[in-house]
Amino acid sequence: MKPPPLVVVMGISGVGKSVVGHELADRFSIDYADGDDFHSEANIATMSAGTPLTDDDRWPWLDEIGTWLAVHGGSGGVISCSALKRVYRDVLVDAAPRTHFLHLVGDHDLIKSRMEHRDHFMPPSLLTSQERTLEPLQDDENGWALDITPTPGKIVDGFVVRAGLSEEDIG
Repeated sequence: MKPPPLVVVMGISGVGKSVVGHELADRFSIDYADGDDFHSEANIATMSAGTPLTDDDRWPWLDEIGTWLAVHGGSGGVISCSALKRVYRDVLVDAAPRTHFLHLVGDHDLIKSRMEHRDHFMPPSLLTSQERTLEPLQDDENGWALDITPTPGKIVDGFVVRAGLSEEDIG
């Protein structure tokens, strides 16, 4: 029996990390957490004002997400987190080495439209900044990039296949 999956659903704002993360966690009956809930009030205020976070703003947030992953290392879990840079993902893997990444990618206009039609502290004006900051997964990282246009269930299906997971094999 394999241990339950430990997954970071990553990508820029507006790609559907929370929706896909919930779907994946439900599929395996494991805990889900939204990385936005780990942001400090100062970080939320900064982003709400249309100012991108700096690395210094992000380190404590990433440490908390890494702690959540480490705590869920044996029981499995899914957390949404932008994880825009390789160095950020390295922090998470250092905390929980068996972490998988599901990188959600999509068209700028589709993502912008999603951001404009939701109630969230991240304004659409920060989309370009996030796109510039994003470093796609590298070949030596434990993860896969999947397009956001299919339904969340189909995205999860694709991830499960690529990660070699099966609900029957998880114990």
